[in-house]
Amino acid sequence: MSKELENQKLNYVTQGDYCLPCIRTKEQKELHIGVWANRHRQYLKQHHRIRYYNLLTSENLYPYLADIEEQAQTIFSQLVKSFAEKENVTEKLKANNPMLWVLKMNNIRNRAMEIVNSEVIFV
Repeated sequence: MSKELENQKLNYVTQGDYCLPCIRTKEQKELHIGVWANRHRQYLKQHHRIRYYNLLTSENLYPYLADIEEQAQTIFSQLVKSFAEKENVTEKLKANNPMLWVLKMNNIRNRAMEIVNSEVIFV
């Protein structure tokens, strides 16, 4: 092993002709990464690789994704509630005409999902 490698305070493993550093990451608390965050992670991986790997190697990826998950879920919930109020999709409608209620709620959820995707996830 060269003097340059020995002077650094890293441990190395020799594999064939190469000396590979033994790198350990800091202990991180477990964060909830849900559907929204996973979609955003996949988007970053496919379309913004440099940003993705910068976040990953700086150990900021999962806190970042947890924040995205929280933002997306909050916006989604607020939109669904707001749309339901504007369109009078209430518990009374649910009791009187459950099929119409399901139809309207699915429509509302789909619109809210499209908004969250375009404003939070795929940016």
